[in-house]
Amino acid sequence: MNDHTLDTARLVLCTCPDVATAEQLSEQIVTERLAACVNLLSGVRSIYLWDGALQRDNEVLLLIKTTAARFDALKQWIAHHHPYTTPELIAVPIVAGLQDYLDWVHGATETI
Repeated sequence: MNDHTLDTARLVLCTCPDVATAEQLSEQIVTERLAACVNLLSGVRSIYLWDGALQRDNEVLLLIKTTAARFDALKQWIAHHHPYTTPELIAVPIVAGLQDYLDWVHGATETI
């Protein structure tokens, strides 16, 4: 195993209001090396309470692959650039995976 342990990789979930916003944010996130890869899942239907009312929205879910070392920078970047007042941002540790892929995630998020 490389020096990158499994518990340093993260899968971050973030919803966006539409495909155009999701693509723009994803491209910038990857370009700025805050994540190695972002998958966009269209057709997500979100039902939630906001301002005391039940909301129903179509959204695009981002599956962001990054590292624990880059998470704080990613979190700050999303808080600043996301159009939502309170964007969804949830990180979960990756507990298993192909080591070559995890090594690539780490390499792709290293700052130059």
